[in-house]
Amino acid sequence: MPLALLNIGASGAKASRAALELTAQNIANASNPNYARRTLGQSELVMTATIGLNSADSLGGVRIGGISRSGSELVQLQARNASSDLERTEALFTGLQTSEAALEKSRLFGSLVDFEAALVRLESDPTDANLRTTTIESARQLANTFQLANQSLSDARQLMQSDLTAEVGGLQSDLDELARINADIVAARDGSAGLASLLDARDKALRGISEELGVSVSFSGKGVAEVRLAGTPTELLVSGPVASTFTATIAPDGTASFAIDGTAVDPASGAMAGRAEALQEQASLQTELDAIAGEVISRSNAAQASGVDVDGAAGQPLFSGSQASDIALALTSGSQLVTAPAGSPAGSRDTTVLGNLITAIGDDAGPIQGTDTLLLGLSSRTAGAETRRDGLRIVSQAAEAQLLEETGVNLDTEATDLVRLQQSFEANGRVIQVAVEVFDTILGLR
Repeated sequence: MPLALLNIGASGAKASRAALELTAQNIANASNPNYARRTLGQSELVMTATIGLNSADSLGGVRIGGISRSGSELVQLQARNASSDLERTEALFTGLQTSEAALEKSRLFGSLVDFEAALVRLESDPTDANLRTTTIESARQLANTFQLANQSLSDARQLMQSDLTAEVGGLQSDLDELARINADIVAARDGSAGLASLLDARDKALRGISEELGVSVSFSGKGVAEVRLAGTPTELLVSGPVASTFTATIAPDGTASFAIDGTAVDPASGAMAGRAEALQEQASLQTELDAIAGEVISRSNAAQASGVDVDGAAGQPLFSGSQASDIALALTSGSQLVTAPAGSPAGSRDTTVLGNLITAIGDDAGPIQGTDTLLLGLSSRTAGAETRRDGLRIVSQAAEAQLLEETGVNLDTEATDLVRLQQSFEANGRVIQVAVEVFDTILGLR
């Protein structure tokens, strides 16, 4: 009897101590977002012996089991998907917002309106040297503004491209890390603290991957993760200890494409998909900006070619270049501005050609309307992306809160367990003390 009590008390004390240590570990990691709450498995220990038809049981206390982590694969899936959707929209919004700021701050629309206003003023007195000088300077400012808008948009595109290139390296590191963790999980002992720590590291790597790419994940019985791209096609990213190579390519037009082990893929969500979409939007903006600059150049030069300047000489091109990056003022003097049709004498006050240019610049298909349409469309898309981002942020926060509830450490619960386990440890110590006293009593019998 005393020996049985000693064994029972000792097993209970060991179990209480192990549970206390695990509770302390939970409390210490309460603020660690990559830590899932641990629990210690325990089971009753009963030994049975049989001789013939007779059997007897001997109570052995408690058997310490393995360490398990709190968690739900469904909740983790929801959190990963919500994060992927949010990161895609966040990346797209960032690219659109940066592009909008670049074009708005260049004051391109204002410069076009100023150029049109200068032409209208010149129409009132086409031979006035001061008005001609003012108009030429307005044209020079317009060309400079196009170049500024082009450079600002180019900077926004380069920033997005640099961000994408840098994050490809981070994503590959996460893929390689997950493959290494998978190999370690296979070698880890079931129910061990080491395995629990590896599973935490696995989930952290999966979160990092899902922020960059939408993925579908499956787990083996031991927790080894297999990761596939959620996109077209559904290529394998990580299988056991092997990670695929993810690459990104920037095309000459500034757009991005992706490949997994050389196979072209189109991610459905994640920050990579958002950056690619943003770069596509920026490439379209560049095309539109160049088209507007081309319209200004062609319409202005066509007007110049159709008439004569104030000295009666044939008109020369107002602008050189063909797009926003190379547009420049070609005239050197205000006297070279054409206002009168071909055949008019020097000093003519005929403004037919000038009127045609004013109409060409300001009509519904002209560069002023084109710039207005570009900026309004960009503003609308930016606002739409911001609205979607704010909505998805709420969804993601709700998913993270649910995940935290499933896997996180509740300090109130841990404090309660701490008191209970301390009492259990003390009670088991008392059992051992009683066993010793009984043993001493038996030895004291004469």
